[in-house]
Amino acid sequence: MKTLVIGTGGREHALALALSRDPAVSEVHAAPGNPGIGAVATLHDVDPMDGPAVATLATSIGAELVVVGPEAPLVAGVADAVRAAGIAVFGPSGDAARLEGSKAFSKEVMATAGVPTAGSRACTTAEEVAAALDTFGAPYVVKDDALAAGKGVVVTNDRAEALAHAAGCERVVVEEFLDGPEFSLFVVCDGTTGRPLLPAQDFKRIFDGGRGPNTGGMGSYAPLAWLPTGTVETVMAEVVAPTLAEMRRLGAPFVGCLYVGLALTVDGPKVIEFNVRFGDPDIQPVLALLESPLGVLLKAAADGDLSTAADPTFADGAAVTVVMASAGYPEGSRSGDVVVGTETLTVETDVDVIHAGTARTEAGLVTAGGRVLAVCATGTDVADARAKAYEGISSISFPGAQWRRDIAAEPLGVVEGAASRG
Repeated sequence: MKTLVIGTGGREHALALALSRDPAVSEVHAAPGNPGIGAVATLHDVDPMDGPAVATLATSIGAELVVVGPEAPLVAGVADAVRAAGIAVFGPSGDAARLEGSKAFSKEVMATAGVPTAGSRACTTAEEVAAALDTFGAPYVVKDDALAAGKGVVVTNDRAEALAHAAGCERVVVEEFLDGPEFSLFVVCDGTTGRPLLPAQDFKRIFDGGRGPNTGGMGSYAPLAWLPTGTVETVMAEVVAPTLAEMRRLGAPFVGCLYVGLALTVDGPKVIEFNVRFGDPDIQPVLALLESPLGVLLKAAADGDLSTAADPTFADGAAVTVVMASAGYPEGSRSGDVVVGTETLTVETDVDVIHAGTARTEAGLVTAGGRVLAVCATGTDVADARAKAYEGISSISFPGAQWRRDIAAEPLGVVEGAASRG
């Protein structure tokens, strides 16, 4: 099976790696990709936002499965263009991608489907925002009702900060704060049913201890030993099944990855947000532990019939991912700094260096984005995987590099999640 992965980041590198390890996958292609992805896939210079161009590329290489990684192309309808060309695509239609493209639409779907989630109000004026903040109280949760690369959310006890964030957005959703550790559940969906992957936890804040502004994610780990038995089954029954049913009722069946971001509250798991693609970096440890073939699973979902694929299976042990970001991130980023040390880890069977914001120049491998790369390690348990990941981090350097030192550290691996949102 020839596969084509669309995107440039760490999520796409992790997907390409997992696909390359699937015996049923004969070729992996990526567009436009990055230097890391280029080690396991053939790269093509195509704009991931250009649906017709992506469809033309998929046709020309004989792709049997296209996996659209990032949210922006999905919201823009790139998957629709590929489907129109008669090629199986793992990724929702533009209509279904509104689950991430609009926080307000997502909350409407949850309300209709009876999904347990935070109370919320959609606001377009300062007066509406102020009233909503008064209703829900502190900590204040204000979300930009648009794509914001995981950074459009403010959670704060400072009312002025909450108002200022809202003032910079055209429309926001103000929500009740959900108290409890957060976790991510990725569900592979065929439009009717879903298959859950391992739950993971993502660390959003830039600094240790859950301090500082939100980022796209500074690290993650799986599995979550602290998650109560039966939690995944509860989420599948109370969240995923009714959501998929409601999307079918709306005429926008959901095919692709439904990312369910949850808080484990005293009343059980409640949804913080939906995304319509695999999260980055929290999918990285999940895929590192995946033993069953990824391509077969995604193709079955894209074909609309998950019953043709076996349930996903995972290795024993654990996996931990630690992200290295460039100077100035998340407010900005610095490009062109030379990255050294990644080559020394390429022979480590328990460690993958996942590229996100990198480029290849005459100077060698250089930074080209906010989150530059991640070290993803597997081990016998979280402590073992974590030690390997940080050992890998110590082998890599570039000017201004920053990373968190507390990814998957207990008890921070549980309690820090309650401080992060987005």
